[in-house]
Amino acid sequence: MSQQNGFGSGFVLGSLIGGVVGGVLGTVIATRKERQIVGTDTYQLKTRQERSLGTEESIELARHGLEDKIAQLNSAIDDVRQQLGTVKASSEQD
Repeated sequence: MSQQNGFGSGFVLGSLIGGVVGGVLGTVIATRKERQIVGTDTYQLKTRQERSLGTEESIELARHGLEDKIAQLNSAIDDVRQQLGTVKASSEQD
């Protein structure tokens, strides 16, 4: 009987210690990875900005690209709106 009690308390203690160690280790690793990612993204953003500021043509190309993306998003929104209207109309008929 005493072995069962020892096992239960050891299991609980091991779970608690393992959870704490795992949580601390995960936090440390995630923080390091986040710093690496942020540093890389900042560098890439600066180099893109430096390249795009060089010519007016690249600014125009970027503007046209954004206009195309906005048109695609508006089209997708309209499609979803129509689908929801169809679903709503069919549910009201039932």
